[in-house]
Amino acid sequence: MKSRMFLVAAVLFTLLACRPVPAQNVVTDWNGIASSTIVANGGKPSATSSVWFAYSSIAVYDAVNAIHHRFQPFYYKGKAPKGASDEAAALAASHRVLVNYFPAQQAALDGAFQDSLAKITASVDAKNIGVTVGEAAATALIAARAGDGLEASVPYTPGSGPGVWQPTPPKFAPALTPWLAQMRPFTMTSAGQFLPDGPTTLSSREWVEDFNQVRTLGAVDSTVRTSQQSEIGLFWTEHTGQQYARTFGYLAENYKLNVSDSARMMAILWTGFADATIGCWNAKYTYNFWRPVTAIRAGGGNSVLIADANWTPLGSTPNHPEYPAAHGCVTAAVSDLIRDYFGTRKVHIVTDSLAFSDGVHTHTFEDTQDLFDEVFWARIYAGFHYHHSLEDGGKLGGKVSRQLLRTRFRQWEDGKEE
Repeated sequence: MKSRMFLVAAVLFTLLACRPVPAQNVVTDWNGIASSTIVANGGKPSATSSVWFAYSSIAVYDAVNAIHHRFQPFYYKGKAPKGASDEAAALAASHRVLVNYFPAQQAALDGAFQDSLAKITASVDAKNIGVTVGEAAATALIAARAGDGLEASVPYTPGSGPGVWQPTPPKFAPALTPWLAQMRPFTMTSAGQFLPDGPTTLSSREWVEDFNQVRTLGAVDSTVRTSQQSEIGLFWTEHTGQQYARTFGYLAENYKLNVSDSARMMAILWTGFADATIGCWNAKYTYNFWRPVTAIRAGGGNSVLIADANWTPLGSTPNHPEYPAAHGCVTAAVSDLIRDYFGTRKVHIVTDSLAFSDGVHTHTFEDTQDLFDEVFWARIYAGFHYHHSLEDGGKLGGKVSRQLLRTRFRQWEDGKEE
């Protein structure tokens, strides 16, 4: 695993947290604006935020594709008149989607829309036509996703006893977004299409091994975890959607992708992210498995294990059931999709983290497998997950990514539209 870390001044930390991701085109600009809208201002939680990112990115993809006709459409099947500006179409699509789902932010979004439109060098007519196309793509997305279960009222009551998830310290917050477990996915046939087999049984040798591994490596006062491992564990505790929004933006920037290619890549990554999250949440609320902080303090439900009533994880445990690991699901899908988009594992990936008080930390990867491997171990170092949960999360994310690219975002066969 090759990674490197840079520390910068605290003032840069503040600026990076508030600005859109660096971008070379309107697609990545509006990916950053979407992050501000969905996360910083909209308050949507970690992995769950990917649903709104997917809404925006799919509409952008369809709008741009309606002009270039390079790939199969997702929801919007219209064709743009000649001369339409793809930049105007992209920003109009994202703007309309974000205003629809975050109406309280319309004034700020309208201002960003006008600023972005003014920077486009195309003719007024080309921009106007592009805006019309973008609005149409957004309208198609909004109509297609109506009634998909977004933020539906889904009651959830935690259970009790060995192996069962319960609210975790220090906040003992209620279970996060149980509605996501029942949401209609984007590319899967159902939220439970790739339901994994479930957690290890508490009487098994594998459970004993997984329990002891996270107990020793994931404790806040671990004497076996190295300082580098501690940094890795904390690095990936930032809001997942916000962190990956910047990573995707850097990826498009570093590879100098044009508007059309950026739109497709963003749509692929966010759609895979969202479906991996939906599938993961379906499994989480199917099995309702306990977190390490609960299991270790209670003695693991196995007579050969020892309880530690004061055990505390390195990070603050997320408030949803443990199995499978969400970051395992998501990062497996994302890393596989990056690999398949570029046609090689050897991709230069830059990601940074705002989870530290001493400034921004940056890790770089030259292989998509290294990205997944680091995240895999990070969740054990943080004290959040068991080894088996990360393995099964990775398998789920891999299944999502494979099906997505078999069925969506494909180039027209023989260069011809159907």
